[in-house]
Amino acid sequence: MDDSDEWFRTRLAAWWQTHARDLPWRFGRATPWGVLVSEVMSQQTQMGRVVPYWQAWMARWPDAAALAAASKADVITAWGRLGYPRRALRLQECARVVAGELGGELPRDYDGLVALPGVGDYTASAVLSFAYGVRVPVVDTNVRRVLSRMLLGEESRGGAASRAERELAERSLPADADRSVTWNQATMELGAVVCTAKAPLCDACPVASRCAFRRAGYPGLGERRTRPRQRFQGTDRQVRGLVLDALRSLPAGATLERATVLALWQDRAQLDACVASLDEDGLIELLDGGDVRLPAG
Repeated sequence: MDDSDEWFRTRLAAWWQTHARDLPWRFGRATPWGVLVSEVMSQQTQMGRVVPYWQAWMARWPDAAALAAASKADVITAWGRLGYPRRALRLQECARVVAGELGGELPRDYDGLVALPGVGDYTASAVLSFAYGVRVPVVDTNVRRVLSRMLLGEESRGGAASRAERELAERSLPADADRSVTWNQATMELGAVVCTAKAPLCDACPVASRCAFRRAGYPGLGERRTRPRQRFQGTDRQVRGLVLDALRSLPAGATLERATVLALWQDRAQLDACVASLDEDGLIELLDGGDVRLPAG
């Protein structure tokens, strides 16, 4: 996009002002720590599902120091059904570094953020943009899809962000920091609710009249994944989730007996492998005799 072409930026900024979802961590209502928590929770999880978990989490642990002092069992239980529960422990590891080494304040620079446990390129960029107002491209799947379709007329097919996609995100970013934040938010939101992967709602899109993808006839629409989506039924993810759900339903500090564990899944070898992997990940404690419990530390 040429720097002199303001049409896309103006249209998307106006759309954002009137159509942005009222998520509780938006519009300056969350601390930088709250923004980071929202981004970690939203990884591979729809934002709509995240809202009640984020609200309950922040009410209980409003800052890094509070989360750092929590027990692992409480953290794992509060994570609930968000999925990929290892994220919860990484978030607590991050909190302990922030509270113990950084005076409770998140770094305001990219290098400082990506040095934190569990914080990668996307999360660091999102915190810089959304919490601190820094001019930096925030490149997630939705942004890549919107920019590729809107500006290049091509489908974004998933996988890791390519160098070309990152360069496109940088070129399209407004020079003004405040406007860059709006651009990041608007392109991300458009991809989440309008310019969706398989069924884009072009009639509701503010930039449809100049969208290169629409003009080209939607070439490769929906060919977004480099590999098929993994089924859930029967997977190790399902078995691990069953064990954790059973533990979360118990009173604090209670133990799940081996016989109860065995009743959760018929495939004994898969069940034992999943229990072992949960223990290795620090999500449970495997006791003598095969009983399990949530970690106490």
